[in-house]
Amino acid sequence: MADSLLEMNPALRGELGSLDKSRAREILKQMDLSDLLTGMSVGGKNQKDMASYKFWKTQPVPRFNEKAADGPIIMVDPEQVAKEPEPLLEGFEWCELDLNKEEELKEVYELLTYHYVEDGNAMFRFKYSKSFFNWALKPPGWLAKWHIGVRATKSRKLVASIFGIPVRMRIREVDLKATEINFLCIHKKLRSKRLAPLLIKEVTRRCFLEGIYQAVYTAGVVLPTPIGTCRYFHRPLDWLKLYDVGFSPLPPGSTKARMVTKNQLPSKTSLPGWRQMRSEDIEAVRDLLQRYLSKYQLMQYFSTEEIEHWLLDKSVDKDDVRTIWSYVVEDPDTGKITDMVSFYCLESSVIRNEGKTDGSETVKAAYLFYYASEAAFAEKERGYKERLKDLIGDALVEAKKVINTPYLLSPPSTPFFFWAKQEIYLLPASLPGTLRRLQRPHPARQPAVPGGSEVRCGRRPAALLSLQLPHAADQWRRQ
Repeated sequence: MADSLLEMNPALRGELGSLDKSRAREILKQMDLSDLLTGMSVGGKNQKDMASYKFWKTQPVPRFNEKAADGPIIMVDPEQVAKEPEPLLEGFEWCELDLNKEEELKEVYELLTYHYVEDGNAMFRFKYSKSFFNWALKPPGWLAKWHIGVRATKSRKLVASIFGIPVRMRIREVDLKATEINFLCIHKKLRSKRLAPLLIKEVTRRCFLEGIYQAVYTAGVVLPTPIGTCRYFHRPLDWLKLYDVGFSPLPPGSTKARMVTKNQLPSKTSLPGWRQMRSEDIEAVRDLLQRYLSKYQLMQYFSTEEIEHWLLDKSVDKDDVRTIWSYVVEDPDTGKITDMVSFYCLESSVIRNEGKTDGSETVKAAYLFYYASEAAFAEKERGYKERLKDLIGDALVEAKKVINTPYLLSPPSTPFFFWAKQEIYLLPASLPGTLRRLQRPHPARQPAVPGGSEVRCGRRPAALLSLQLPHAADQWRRQ
């Protein structure tokens, strides 16, 4: 049992690994549940080398077994916030990352490509594009000072990063400005240098200086204390190719032909009035989405400019890889927008597939983003579940078309569709000058997401692992 706990929790293993097994077992017996859980991976293996669990004892966050009412944790005096960053270890220095510069954008790409999220078996690795970074990290109101890096002083090599973007949220009855944190990444060879806590503290300091006292993030490990834990599902769009690269197994008693047939999709969408979202739809989509999100106890507010940024394609030329696809359903009789759905695409390199390690093969995935439907407001939500099935079903048809259209100069790709959402953490604060303690919201009743005939499910492997500020990723954005 002790060996299993240490295997699932690298932070604890680092603390106890030098002790003999009998002594380690004795210490484990004396630890409470919150200490055992902190830093544990929900997937059986940490996707990142997280800061030691001891760090979280120093932060203004609720413990797992703590029950408290909403309200302040500590008061923040803006005048007392340090004006300069905390010194780094000798040989390293802080920097701001300018994503408008091609050379710095390339550095960020290389850092995340080789040192960010991989699956537990190191078979797939995210393959980001310039357009994806511009989409994810430069929304309206973005601040360059929240794009933070660490460089090696001598070589000038970028070895760590953390990014923040501004968001406006509502938590139950409280409106607040917050920061969503993403892409906390540290070079694999420097994971023992404890740079993660320093990155977290630095982005916290910079947010405080801007009058922002609350942040949200997602993670694939258990940290104090999540306000929401969501499962995710895969719906294969091309099962055979996923099988060939080792992503989808062949279920016992089944055959390849049977699985291909089982996961077939219609060639056309079914909803009357279905079409791609256009610029003239922005206000209607914003109104529908905000009303839909208001059903939940945790939601994000969107301005007109943010709807345009997050949901409308901004590809400007053939070399600009498209990131987002959004669709609406327009009532044929009234012209009213009654439904909307969106997904974004992100490729992963196949880094290990039966000895093939050249990285030339990719997996192209469509991630379900925002959706909303007027059916949610019907009496007793009559017809809501059926409408969502039709809506997501048509999104699958569109996603199938997208991923079967190779990007410019892209090698053969392997497609699948992600359902669902992330794991969400909300760390201190809310009102100016105040860090707030927020009880875990009572889960709002959410409809079952309609799935395909065969899905894989589990915990999201922190595709947008991020800051532990005292956010993919991702506040309730992936809903």
